[in-house]
Amino acid sequence: MPDKPEQPQIDPRTAWERYRPTDASPWDVKKVGHLYRRAAFGATMAELEEGLRAGPDRTVDLLLQGKPDRDNLLGVTAEMVLGIPAGAGGGQQATAWWLYRMMYAPHPLREKITLFWHNHFATSNRKVNNAGYMIGQYELMRRHAQGSFRTMLREMSTDPAMMVWLDTNQSQRNQPNENYARELMELFSLGINNYRRPGQRNYTEQDIRQAARAFTGLRLEGGRSGFRANQHDDGEKTVLGQTGRWRPADIVRICLEQESAPYFVAAKLFRFLVSETIPATPELLEPLARRFRESDYNFGEMLETVLRSNLFFSAQVYRSRVKPPVDFALEIVRGLQGRMGTTALVTVLEGLGQRPFYPPSVAGWDAGRAWLNGQTLLFRHNLALGLTSTTDDRFGRRTDPARLARDNNVRSDEEVVDFFLRLFLQNDVPANARNRLLEYARRAHNGPVPVYWSQRDAEEQRVRAICHLVLTLPEFQLS
Repeated sequence: MPDKPEQPQIDPRTAWERYRPTDASPWDVKKVGHLYRRAAFGATMAELEEGLRAGPDRTVDLLLQGKPDRDNLLGVTAEMVLGIPAGAGGGQQATAWWLYRMMYAPHPLREKITLFWHNHFATSNRKVNNAGYMIGQYELMRRHAQGSFRTMLREMSTDPAMMVWLDTNQSQRNQPNENYARELMELFSLGINNYRRPGQRNYTEQDIRQAARAFTGLRLEGGRSGFRANQHDDGEKTVLGQTGRWRPADIVRICLEQESAPYFVAAKLFRFLVSETIPATPELLEPLARRFRESDYNFGEMLETVLRSNLFFSAQVYRSRVKPPVDFALEIVRGLQGRMGTTALVTVLEGLGQRPFYPPSVAGWDAGRAWLNGQTLLFRHNLALGLTSTTDDRFGRRTDPARLARDNNVRSDEEVVDFFLRLFLQNDVPANARNRLLEYARRAHNGPVPVYWSQRDAEEQRVRAICHLVLTLPEFQLS
């Protein structure tokens, strides 16, 4: 991947102030593309142009609010999984269902942030083996994706999929299971090490054992969470310095009262939306964490602050993240304005390393350069070829670059190259990369044509090949 030049130090005092276009940092198509890559799953050409005209405030507004679901897409996609028998695994249908919503739902930011929460509360259907439970957890996360983290964390403690995943449905008074109590502190609310006090841990093994007693008695009854008082340890418990006859909601409250909690969540959002390489120092996170706590953990407010900030639109952050596989695949389909089913993408994404509803562990997916190796990069190039060639049986002609170019009145080789560079990379490539694409187009234009092709066939194949080459540029691997 191309190395970024060393950038100046970030001033925490101005990092989270609202971005205002200046001569040095204008609102341009590159910033529109950046916003749609991070806060959605890429943009169509119409969305790029609309965002350019609308300016940063109105474009962020549109993403935060979403568009009306005029086609009842959310109801229609539910039909994809309604036929799965209760208790059945249904993994293929469930993943395809969510991918469809990511691709076509009128509120892509909410789907993107729900994917963020899915990695935060990483629950896998490999163990749960119940599509209904997994979709129920998805709906919980989507409902609170831009709302109250406190409410979401409290409800997650009694979510059926989570209860199976971390075994609270088996925890009883005389045998408390520690799995959920441990991950609640380590991965869901606090993290291991204190952000404000280097070298100090946020909790002890004794805190975990005591908290586990509070989660005893939870049971799944008829597919819903229930509570059996006779299996609950109702004695006093001391957790993180507080003593009482605690139940699940009390443990969530105690965790969120800890100094590290807002920093831990803010740091995760920082790595997801801003940068995986810029250090998320306590000083940089402090304004976000303080407002997050003061708002009683209103995640939507923190999300909006990040998306409107100077730092989010800065040169240090631009193309500083490796695209996750879901983003890579859906950006191609959305950019080409494809209308297709998503079942074929399920297997492809598994090969690329990211299949929704199937994170590899409770820690979620690794990110950054871990997404790329020799094999996954080849798989990405093959997927780009499959989606642009119109000859792959999995996708057919439903994502045809030649049709998109024709619909946009793009004719000459130079127009084709510039169209796809603007669509997928907002023209942000070295001049020699554009020159190589033009040289390829000229050679293909003057080369021999198979006898069974018409002139139009040859022209359309050249357009598809150019599009594929754009999607294999190193810059397209970066978000």
